[in-house]
Amino acid sequence: MPANNAPRLIVTTTLTVEGYEVEEYLGVVRGIIVRAPSITQGIRGAFKSFLGGSVGAFEEVCEQARSDAFKKMARQAVEIGADAIIGMAYDATEFAQNTTEVLAYGTAVKLRPKTSA
Repeated sequence: MPANNAPRLIVTTTLTVEGYEVEEYLGVVRGIIVRAPSITQGIRGAFKSFLGGSVGAFEEVCEQARSDAFKKMARQAVEIGADAIIGMAYDATEFAQNTTEVLAYGTAVKLRPKTSA
């Protein structure tokens, strides 16, 4: 990992990290957020949806939810001593009108530098 021993978490959608091999699988980590737009965002989004085009107010809600879910997932990985999260992905489910669950998940792992043999 970093030469100065500063904590750094690698997060990738792939199952490998260039220059490293998995030393230990620590398990699945996840961050879950449930979001609904604020009244202002809901009104702006509804108005924009009547006119058509990109709905920026709803994009803000979605992006914030993804960011918060990612941070929760990363925090869980750091707490269990992971060097990286591999196979990271997002999932979202609407379970009530205007209420969405966003899930960020992946496999927490310990890494070691690849040895040239």
